[in-house]
Amino acid sequence: MADGIEIGFGPLEQSGQGSGGSGDLVVFVGDDLVLGAAARDVLGAPGADLVARAASSEKFKGRSLTALSLPAPSGVKADRLVVVGLGPEKDRAKTDWPVLGGFTASKVAGRTARVVLDWPGATVTAAQAGEFALGARLRNYTFDRYKTKKKPDADEKSGTALTLLLADQGAARAGENARTLSESVILARDLVNEPPNVLFPEEFARRASDLSKLGVEIEVLEPARMHELGMGALLAVAQGSVREPRVVIMRWNGGPAGEAPVALIGKGVIFDSGGISIKPGGGMEDMKGDMGGAAAVVGAVRALAARKARCNVVGAIGIVENMPDGGAYRPSDIVTSMSGQTIEVINTDAEGRLVLADVITHIVRSAKPKAIVDLATLTGAIIVALGQDIAGMFSNDDTLAGNINAAGEATGEKVWRMPLIPAYDKAIDSKFADMKNTGGRHGGAATAASFIKRYVEDVPWAHLDIAGVAMSSNASEINRSWGAGWGVRLLDRLIQDHYEAR
Repeated sequence: MADGIEIGFGPLEQSGQGSGGSGDLVVFVGDDLVLGAAARDVLGAPGADLVARAASSEKFKGRSLTALSLPAPSGVKADRLVVVGLGPEKDRAKTDWPVLGGFTASKVAGRTARVVLDWPGATVTAAQAGEFALGARLRNYTFDRYKTKKKPDADEKSGTALTLLLADQGAARAGENARTLSESVILARDLVNEPPNVLFPEEFARRASDLSKLGVEIEVLEPARMHELGMGALLAVAQGSVREPRVVIMRWNGGPAGEAPVALIGKGVIFDSGGISIKPGGGMEDMKGDMGGAAAVVGAVRALAARKARCNVVGAIGIVENMPDGGAYRPSDIVTSMSGQTIEVINTDAEGRLVLADVITHIVRSAKPKAIVDLATLTGAIIVALGQDIAGMFSNDDTLAGNINAAGEATGEKVWRMPLIPAYDKAIDSKFADMKNTGGRHGGAATAASFIKRYVEDVPWAHLDIAGVAMSSNASEINRSWGAGWGVRLLDRLIQDHYEAR
């Protein structure tokens, strides 16, 4: 189990089944503390009274994402009863199912539990149960493969087993979809969490190439081919490292033959020292996560292929290390991108946009996509602007931007649209080349987006600056990992809702 948890599904009629002392029974109440019909049936009047008395003594009010644990009432085939609060009835329509699943899983970690998905006024659907299962799986994820002495709670979590009980018997299929999506998010999390001495460019390319087992067509560009194509911007970033760069192109052809694909493009700077414009030492270890955009693209392509999505998608990632040595590119160098446009290097730590420029040009010319979404841990400026709970979005197309925003609201991977105005574009004009790679301190996220915009030509495009959300982001009910795998669910939902054949 990649996520260390087993999840099954069953009918509500199984709520009272099981041997005594066999694990937990989870039920749900609102702020009125009223149990659902199935929970009342299994607990009986004495059990319902026990819940009411325990809630009173423990001052449990049934608020959303709170829980009360108590010994199971006599006659109930469980050794512990866990009561989870849902809050007021007026808020139930806005239930965040993955969050509810993640919270519930945290209360029964390391145990076997039957979860009664039933409460007054609710008929939990298969899709909602699948989202609940997704949240439970993601909450259970840990990255501890390099620990020789694991914490006891890590071992406990690996023994978690849930059976979700609900009226809708189509839940098993929804649960399989949840497993597929959770495994894809976990792949992205693993990639972000890996140390850079393990996940260097060639190894990242190898792992991305494993998607061929799911029917994804893989093409890996090595330096000789990049030179032939004229990828002077990407190669400049890579030239200070002993590790050779790679570009990986992943094609999922699940839609009509010949239909233009949607392009997903990710920045994959495996480690970013800043190059000659070297970063301060404090916190530099976090720069192993500067490939969060590439990780999200790999995870999203995996999710689409694993569920046989009816769409054509091309995922492309530029994978490099940005290191300082005698051969590294320098401030004041002028490089020529694949598009033919020249770039004056002002700061070698503004490297991700150079990588994206050449990858985008290659995909625009070779794949002729109907839309482009790029994801990049691009700027610290976006963290200053938006913090670590929401990504910045820049776009040249209102429809695409609206669709991404809707997908973000649906998945909880939210974005906030930022401005693109002529002043930002003017700020990157250079005296010596077609453009420079920074526009100064002010509006840094916006001038970076304006740089990328010069390479997308007339294709509908959105740039997601995910520096605040892809790594070291705020903990949530569905993520306790340093690497969040942010963007996989957003991209999967965007494709599903707007580009997949019905």
